[in-house]
Amino acid sequence: MTNNIVDLSTYSHSFSLKNKISRLIWNFARLILFRPFASRLCIKWRVLVLKCFGAKIDWTTNVYASVKIWAPWNLEIGKNSSLGPQVDCYNQGKITIGSNTIISQKTYLCASTHDYTQKDFPLILKPITIGDGVWVAADAFIAPGINIENHAVVAARSAVIKDVEKNTIVGGNPAKLIKSRSFE
Repeated sequence: MTNNIVDLSTYSHSFSLKNKISRLIWNFARLILFRPFASRLCIKWRVLVLKCFGAKIDWTTNVYASVKIWAPWNLEIGKNSSLGPQVDCYNQGKITIGSNTIISQKTYLCASTHDYTQKDFPLILKPITIGDGVWVAADAFIAPGINIENHAVVAARSAVIKDVEKNTIVGGNPAKLIKSRSFE
């Protein structure tokens, strides 16, 4: 018995041929011009490569060589921020990260999803916005469409599926308020 409620034979996405070619060129450049330059001495080089591919990124930003970025042209990062080792920035939709923000190792930022209420399961781009002075700790998952406000902290291995208010600390799966963040 076949269930025809979901029909992926009609699946389509919004990516043009230009986008597909850009991704192909970026993936090649990432392997040749980005990933091999892992030394701390190459931080500015990695920023330059990202800028050449359309990222709006400040020169003071540190993006580790092991970071995976789906589309640099959909990435914006402020001053003194960092994308740690093995961060996966799946930015089919736009991802904006503020200044003085740390995205720790192995974090997964996912700016797209699918409309599961439609038979053809269409792709939906949902931007992620992460404010200034935020710390997203190791191995967290940030869901599509999430807004993490200024000076928030996301605990390690958390799954953020709802917006995070400023000056709060959240954690768990799903992430819940732990307490307010205060500074001495």
